[in-house]
This record gives sequence, structure tokens and C-alpha cells, in this order.
Amino acid sequence: VLHALRDNTWLHFSCHGTQTYDDPFNSAFLMRDQPLSLLNITQTDLSRHELAFLSACDAALGDHNTPDEVIHLAAGLQFAGVKSVVGTLWKVDDSTVQRLVEAFYKNFCGNDKMNSKRAARALHKAVQSLACDKDMPLEQRVVFMHIDI
Repeated sequence: VLHALRDNTWLHFSCHGTQTYDDPFNSAFLMRDQPLSLLNITQTDLSRHELAFLSACDAALGDHNTPDEVIHLAAGLQFAGVKSVVGTLWKVDDSTVQRLVEAFYKNFCGNDKMNSKRAARALHKAVQSLACDKDMPLEQRVVFMHIDI
């Protein structure tokens, strides 16, 4: 996965994520063979990277005891150089992810070349598309967030 991170400037993770509050650099994406830790990610130069979309639970969840000192998976990708990162604030249902990702990429790509500067607006429109579904719990409609440099 680290080789793929280096070689591709557009990233989409669709996996489980874990947040380790007492040792944040051991937070990780759970891969098939072994976890991809935040420490491994932050030691990788991702300065050419445009976007990382994290369809992983707890990708942007910080510690409740120190909310101003947030070190999480989404922040780690940004610290490593990714210009625009979409992540989740807590656990997300698979059906929510599927609907939101489809709406996000429809708005993000459109008929044009992909541009990371459109990520925030694309996410906003995708979240709005879920807002009319009153059967979906509110915490699932607002689980995604965007950070950008």
C-alpha cells in the first residue's frame, strides 16, 4: 500500500480504520495483510497528492480529552502532504458510504478533469443529497468532513 501511496496522487481508502488515543501514530487503516499505521503514512512524502477520500470509520476522530490536539488518519495524510482530505468523524454505515461516495464523485468529477479544489463543494452537495432522506439518522447524514490546505 505504501508503494501505491507514493505512485498515485489520487487516493480512495475503503476499509476499516482504528484510532489509538494513547498512541495516535499507531492509528491505522486495516489492510488485508497488516495495518497501515499513521506513522508509516507520515513518513511518506505525499506532497504531489491532490485528494484522499477516506471511506473508513473514525478516520477524522480525535481524542475527547484533548480535542485541540487532534492527530488522526485524515490529519496524518494532510501532514504528509495531501492537499485535500475527506474523512469520517465516527462510525459510518456501509449504505451511507455507498450513497455519499456516489454523489461525491458525481459532483467532484462532473464532465471536467478532477480538481481537488472542488472537493469541499462536492462533499457539501453529496451531504445535501442525503439530507432529504429522513429515514437516515442525522449522525449518518453528517459523518463526513473535509480538510484542505
